[in-house]
Amino acid sequence: MTTNPVTTNSASTSSVSARSAIGSTVGIAPALARATLFTAIWLALAGSDGSSWIIGIPAIALATLAALRLAGPRSNGPRLLGMLRFVPYFLIESVRGGVDVASRVMRPRLRIAPGTSTYDLRLTSVNARVFFLDSVSLLPGTLSADLRGARLYVHALDINDDIDAALRRLEAQIADLFGEPLEQTRRD
Repeated sequence: MTTNPVTTNSASTSSVSARSAIGSTVGIAPALARATLFTAIWLALAGSDGSSWIIGIPAIALATLAALRLAGPRSNGPRLLGMLRFVPYFLIESVRGGVDVASRVMRPRLRIAPGTSTYDLRLTSVNARVFFLDSVSLLPGTLSADLRGARLYVHALDINDDIDAALRRLEAQIADLFGEPLEQTRRD
């Protein structure tokens, strides 16, 4: 009995198509990172009530699969170890930012000197840059205002604060989170 070359070829093609439709093969680390993140979110939203896991486990599994599918095979997403190092930094800076802003507005005389500062990004991947832009506002008295190429414009409550040093620390944390080396700062 001979095999039909067209049938064999189409079978392997359909196997490749099925794999592409799923999002190609994905490593265990990205899947674990996403599942850990979604589990933490579920715990924060639903608490530790055992009955919530009846819905929580399928929701976490589906969210993980959807995130992997949407990210595609070459996603430069957050790394699990980087995430474990970033969470304490995020929590500390969030508290510091809240205390700083509250202390500024609670004083009888406002201690502000608002203005805009520029910062040259060293991150290169889109995912890391977007995460950085979204995270800038956790720093005390800062808000990302505009991005033009690799130059970020940051609004600050007090332009006299050392904003660049805080942005460099945040950018280094995010580079570690995404496993990305930082480029040398470009000077125009």
